[in-house]
Amino acid sequence: MTNIAVSRTNYQVENRAWLASEHGTEPGANIGITLDISLFTEATHYPDGYLRSGIVVAKVTATGLYGPYSNAASDGREVARGHLFASLPVKGQTKVGGALFEHGFVTESKLPPNHGLDSAGKTDLSLIRYR
Repeated sequence: MTNIAVSRTNYQVENRAWLASEHGTEPGANIGITLDISLFTEATHYPDGYLRSGIVVAKVTATGLYGPYSNAASDGREVARGHLFASLPVKGQTKVGGALFEHGFVTESKLPPNHGLDSAGKTDLSLIRYR
């Protein structure tokens, strides 16, 4: 039996304007990570169902999964590890695979809203140069 119900799909247009150069974006330059979506806040981090590229992420010591960087955390997320390289659909997901941008050049003023970068995070990310 054929299903002819109308369906709707939303798409996220990738915006990597925050990248100041191609350095660090070469194939194989970004490492694969798994994000624990329960650590992110929907209204803050993915109001449209997508985590935006450019947000700062950190690794939870106990699980090895990644969540949003927060200098006030005490579970490992107080140490920034890099920026999420590509936007990811996360609505209804518990874990999502992504890529970590951990070295290169970033235009700080072009990072997405609620990116999480602060001065302590910049210190942690010593292989990234901010402009």
